[in-house]
Amino acid sequence: MFTERVVSGMRPTGALHLGHFHGALKNWVRLQSEHPCLFFVADWHALTTHYDTPGVIGDNVWEMVIDWLAAGIDPQQSTLFIQSRVPEHAELHLLLSMCTPLGWLERVPTYKDQQDKLSDRDLSTYGFLGYPLLQAADILMYRAAWVPVGEDQVPHVEFTRELARRFNHLFGREPGFEDKAREAVRKLGSRRARLYRELRTRYQEQGDEAALQQGRELLELAQNLSMGDRERLFGYLEGSRKIILAEPQSLLTPASRMPGIDGQKMSKSYGNAIAMREDPESVSAKIRTMPTDPARVRRADPGEPARCPVWPLHQVYSGEDTLEWVQAGCRSAGIGCLECKQPLIDAVLAEQQVFRERAQPYLDDPSLLRNIVADGCDQARKIAQETMREVREAMGLAYA
Repeated sequence: MFTERVVSGMRPTGALHLGHFHGALKNWVRLQSEHPCLFFVADWHALTTHYDTPGVIGDNVWEMVIDWLAAGIDPQQSTLFIQSRVPEHAELHLLLSMCTPLGWLERVPTYKDQQDKLSDRDLSTYGFLGYPLLQAADILMYRAAWVPVGEDQVPHVEFTRELARRFNHLFGREPGFEDKAREAVRKLGSRRARLYRELRTRYQEQGDEAALQQGRELLELAQNLSMGDRERLFGYLEGSRKIILAEPQSLLTPASRMPGIDGQKMSKSYGNAIAMREDPESVSAKIRTMPTDPARVRRADPGEPARCPVWPLHQVYSGEDTLEWVQAGCRSAGIGCLECKQPLIDAVLAEQQVFRERAQPYLDDPSLLRNIVADGCDQARKIAQETMREVREAMGLAYA
């Protein structure tokens, strides 16, 4: 583990909806105050399923980044960049493809699942088969410690971990590794060197996981080590070879099934979404016309919130007092369905007002947005170039 970095990305599918905010972006906003975060626009990934309709990608990229900023992503805390503006991603993807078993790609659970769901798309391409490998390159490039994902994406992170392990096993063989590692230990200084040796012994002889974590933290704090020495000492600590690519961990995002206006999970493909910055009149109309409990044919008919598509949205947006008012009023027919929906409309519009206010400066002056992304691309490339220097060297491609 080289740093406590968090890496995550999204495909540019256009303006984001409230499901994206509550399912992912709220979590990103929290993480950026706890870890160094890199968030990227996965525009190459968009081509894996829509290579024949690339024209919309450009506009979608900027719309999506504005929505990130509207959600509260802070470019002073997070690095925002576009995948294709960091060409090292493509190089690492290519080099990893040289040693990735074909069967590993075919067994990724979402490979067959997406083929079934997207039967209207031509998915008989290497780009689609290889997208988990490109995704792994996106993560491994930044030696991330954490990847925020939902349950369905955990196999992708495990695939990335296996790939890092295989790469380090194949290419972490360094002539004179142990001698170089022992020399690097001396560079820690006598006190830290003694502690490092003790922790290494405790982990390798007793399997003490706490000692392993302490050793990693000690190396993170050591300011006088080169990147090469740091990598050697991570590997020496664990009893492995030189660690070139770090194994990331899944950071499970709390389950959030944001309901759409029909009660199903919110999705643009279902036509049931509310965009983050949608026009207030449109939002109000969508919620007012939502279906309700079919038992409430007339105003005087009692209902049951658990059967009503509006209730799950109340559970996201309403406080305890409102939830109690809805349950009592619905079951007793004390309130009508339009009355029930009004507090929900008010809460959604209040949330969206904040989004619109944050987005407005970037709509007024698009150069602000371009500058943020350009700076982010520069920052990401510096890290990527350092990683690729190590990868090329390990694979014998650093010759003059």
